[in-house]
Amino acid sequence: MARIMVIEDDATIGSRLIATLRVLGHDSHWCADGAAALEDIGRQPADLLLVDLGLPDIDGFELTRQLRERAPDAVLVVLTARTAEMDVIQALECGADDYLTKPFRLTELQARVSAHLRRASHDTNGSPARLQLGSLVIDRAARRCLTPEGEIELRPREFDLLVRLAAHPGQAVSREDLMSDVWDTNWFGPTKTLDVHVAALRRKLGNLVRITTLRQFGYRLDHSPGP
Repeated sequence: MARIMVIEDDATIGSRLIATLRVLGHDSHWCADGAAALEDIGRQPADLLLVDLGLPDIDGFELTRQLRERAPDAVLVVLTARTAEMDVIQALECGADDYLTKPFRLTELQARVSAHLRRASHDTNGSPARLQLGSLVIDRAARRCLTPEGEIELRPREFDLLVRLAAHPGQAVSREDLMSDVWDTNWFGPTKTLDVHVAALRRKLGNLVRITTLRQFGYRLDHSPGP
């Protein structure tokens, strides 16, 4: 059982989501606005947050950013009627792990929530406890990314993605395999979240590694950065 917070100002949608999640056995709590959500997350942590971007009291992107700061380890999924690609990218860059575009089917929500909770419950398999790429050390057991200058703070999915790419440096990995291994074996839906997480890794890791985009295929990580 996971604790899930639903942040949605529409009472009809909120009650349906809460009912669905409780049927699945989760401890679900509904907040009708952003202020209530920020107050609630300060009192009791959540495993997963479902956040409507169109709240009346606070900008959805700002709320996502603040929730990510207060709940760095929680899975955060935004719910949005906005379909513009830049809006989706902005939400992911503010800290969301994934998004669902309204209207969505409850079966899709159930599958996506279950997928994220499964991934959050265990570490990525198939790699040694510590991976070293030049001066970069990836400690899987402690979930830390270390350099001689100090630790690099990574969000949960960013860390899992780095581990998956670093497990076989120099090897091309398809988008489908990355979504399957990092997000869920039965993943379905958009993969824009993958591109945003790769971009975040590039910013945070700088010249420590190089993540190369393989057009119409996926990505490759090289521990000897190019110029």
